[in-house]
Amino acid sequence: MGHPVKPKAILASLVRQQRGMMTSVTNSPETPPARIPGYDGGPFNHLPELLSDHLFWLGHLHHYYSESDAAEELIGGTDEQEAADLQFRLLGGDTWPVFTVPLAGDHRLYVVYRAFEEDEGIDYLLHHPDWDAAEHLAQDEGHFMGPGLSWPELTAAADNGLPGGSTTDPHARLLLLLPAFGDDSLPDDAVDRLTAALRAHTRVEAPERLAAALLEDQGPCGAAHWTTAEGGHRVNDGGYSFRNPANHFAWSTTRLARVTDALAP
Repeated sequence: MGHPVKPKAILASLVRQQRGMMTSVTNSPETPPARIPGYDGGPFNHLPELLSDHLFWLGHLHHYYSESDAAEELIGGTDEQEAADLQFRLLGGDTWPVFTVPLAGDHRLYVVYRAFEEDEGIDYLLHHPDWDAAEHLAQDEGHFMGPGLSWPELTAAADNGLPGGSTTDPHARLLLLLPAFGDDSLPDDAVDRLTAALRAHTRVEAPERLAAALLEDQGPCGAAHWTTAEGGHRVNDGGYSFRNPANHFAWSTTRLARVTDALAP
């Protein structure tokens, strides 16, 4: 997903164009918060129209599909340079695109395009207004962290239909959260489910084959095994997951429990 370095003047022009496109939606009820507690970044930008752009999805899923030779072959270079250019603009501006998926009990999942120079990436955050700080479920970049979501948690967030987020479309939500997912136990209809999302939002010629390849390799973290720990909270065995108690950087039991409750299917 390489891209040439663009002059600052060109980048500034692209950012100004992006801001102009957003004039009509920046005051909508779905706008992100001015800040996310415990998260250093922003200012944030609300760009829900990107979720209807097939180029956005090629870029958003790049690290996830690039782990699979089969998936790379199925993408076949179609529109990849255009997708790379779009990602470069999103991760190189002076505002940070953020997408919101509401959950039950006033919890929120935030997908944040972290636009720090030389430290860009995509962060997956979980927050509740009563929490002092958001929980960092996963990060999608060269130094991937995750998984943060099991398959039941992923599909529950995609399907809840709650208003107030960037979209209520379950297909878009599924693809938006997919890079934070990893699970070695999938239902029989998992490929069909991902196929429907890919068919709805991408232009790949063989969405079913691509879905099967993606679920076989499951991105940089691979397919983690999920269990229920004593106390009822969900944990996994991922070597880069905050939800694996064996990792030295894992969350405390209290934090693991509150994340489990927030993401409960």
